[in-house]
Amino acid sequence: MIPFLGPRDPFPPVSTAHVEMNGLLAVGGELHPERLLDAYRRGIFPWGTVEGQPLWYSPDPRMVMFPEEFRLSRSLRRLLRSGPYTISADRAFPEVMRACASVPRPGQDSTWITDEMLAAYIRLHELGWAHSVEVRAEGELVGGLYGLAIGRMFYGESMFSRQDNASKFAFAYLIRHLRAEGFGMIDCQMYTDHLASLGAREIARAEFLQRMHGLIGDAGRSTWQFADRTDW
Repeated sequence: MIPFLGPRDPFPPVSTAHVEMNGLLAVGGELHPERLLDAYRRGIFPWGTVEGQPLWYSPDPRMVMFPEEFRLSRSLRRLLRSGPYTISADRAFPEVMRACASVPRPGQDSTWITDEMLAAYIRLHELGWAHSVEVRAEGELVGGLYGLAIGRMFYGESMFSRQDNASKFAFAYLIRHLRAEGFGMIDCQMYTDHLASLGAREIARAEFLQRMHGLIGDAGRSTWQFADRTDW
């Protein structure tokens, strides 16, 4: 049985997550900021809703990226140096989320980024927890990503690309920023070939939790002074 959470019910232990269901842990509990932040600090994240009720996951193994393991290919390095795109951060968070929801993805006929999810993460952005990276070509938004930062831990949520390599461009700039700020790990949640090609890998949930707790400690919102850098 999958536990149903009321508004004040605590999360069950992540060890009870259903491996055969991608780590599904619980249903319900609403998407208010306190609930979301509590979830991330426990290694839990929401992934879609059913009849307006969020689904909470804690998969094992966990896909992560260590910033020092990011694979910057020669072709991407040349792209970054040539500067075909302009980059910014936290300038268009709602637009990035909507684009992540609308861009077609192989094997998916719908999006898990529902209106409820959109409203919840925009609120986290307004409170200073959620951040976006935007990539533009001639002023048009063509790629980007968003996620949360707690302490020295970044929780990646989604990325999109409307032009070749635009999402990789956003990810490379995110990595540069996280390295400069001393971040130790990016939560990529679940395996994809795209993330693996960039250097992400799976680790056991127990190792993920140990590393995560060391990075977030008792920290609150991370300082997010994103600067454009060109020394590739």
